[in-house]
Amino acid sequence: MLEVERWAELRRRHLVDGVSIKRLARESGLSRNTVRKAIRSPEPPAYSRPRRPSKLDPFRDEIRELLAADPRIPSQVIRERIAEAGYEGGKTILDDYVRELRPLFAPPRTYRRTVYRPGEICQFDLWHPSREIPVGHGQTRAGYVVVACLGYSRAGAAALVFSKQAPDLLWGIGRCLRRLGALPKVLVWDREGAVHAHGGRPTDEFAAFCGSLGVGWHFCEPADPEAKGVVERLQGFIETSFEPARSFANHLDFQDQLDRWFDARANARTHRTIRAIPAERLEVERERMRPLPERMPRTAERWVMRVPAQPFARFDTNDYSLDPRLAGRRVEVRAGQRELVAVALDSGDVVAHHRRRFARHLTITDPAHERLLRGEPSEPEVEIRPLARYDALIAA
Repeated sequence: MLEVERWAELRRRHLVDGVSIKRLARESGLSRNTVRKAIRSPEPPAYSRPRRPSKLDPFRDEIRELLAADPRIPSQVIRERIAEAGYEGGKTILDDYVRELRPLFAPPRTYRRTVYRPGEICQFDLWHPSREIPVGHGQTRAGYVVVACLGYSRAGAAALVFSKQAPDLLWGIGRCLRRLGALPKVLVWDREGAVHAHGGRPTDEFAAFCGSLGVGWHFCEPADPEAKGVVERLQGFIETSFEPARSFANHLDFQDQLDRWFDARANARTHRTIRAIPAERLEVERERMRPLPERMPRTAERWVMRVPAQPFARFDTNDYSLDPRLAGRRVEVRAGQRELVAVALDSGDVVAHHRRRFARHLTITDPAHERLLRGEPSEPEVEIRPLARYDALIAA
């Protein structure tokens, strides 16, 4: 076969310099027919050989029929079906052919480039740390992190919680919004059970939370992580940049390190997609967002109970003491992320105030309640003397 360089030289000398075919044949040592063919060919010479028959050829029509019936049928299943009909070829040639043929029956999803306006949306997701979090008393516990990311600035925030229940997730959303410093128009979630009821509708708790803040909501379609790719990529960055080679003293230390990482790393870097620093864009975005309310919606879990003979309220496997003098009376218990408070319904008095514990199977007793249970006065008794005694001792 004639080399490409030699073919180009023959055409140049004949078409540009006007050298005859006879002279080119004599100088190059090629036959006149070869020179003539090279000059007449507008395409460079290329090596080719006749297509060899494939073991797949007799089964191509059957493969098309299988794909037409079910465009998502695995190639392994196709191989099993045609093997029954006598196919003896390899796995690779079948997989390559199915890969080329499948888009004709199941066109792949295409995407348009998304542009976010300032303050338009904030995407949320749940990240599950790979290691359990220390919670004191020698215990560790599986945690969940509510991750938020604004679409325009790519500024993010995160909050550690220990369940997927609505009170915890709503508290995590509120904390993320406080860290971001303003309210977006829409909160984007996947179909997490605590916030999504069914059919694209929110749960009552999530609807009440959004209504109190005056923000909208949007739920992504099932199995569609690309719809909230902004927060998905931030979550991946947390997994690769924040979590490795870190240790935590307790859950408070975890949250503190996470906040500092967002301030110094995630929100302070030059974001590869937007070619800008999220913290700087956040300042611009806040100008287009509504301010936070003075008080965020209440997210503490509440229930009413009658104080039993053993005056304790059980929450998250832990027992918190109540004032034993209220035995038989009804109290409202409010359990949040930081504290557990009980209020008497008939008087409005606070009858218990405990710091929330995330370790399990503990009994938390207020010393004042312990003294009352033992029959001791809750406060030291001080003798109250009539003022007339002091008047007699002190000269007028």
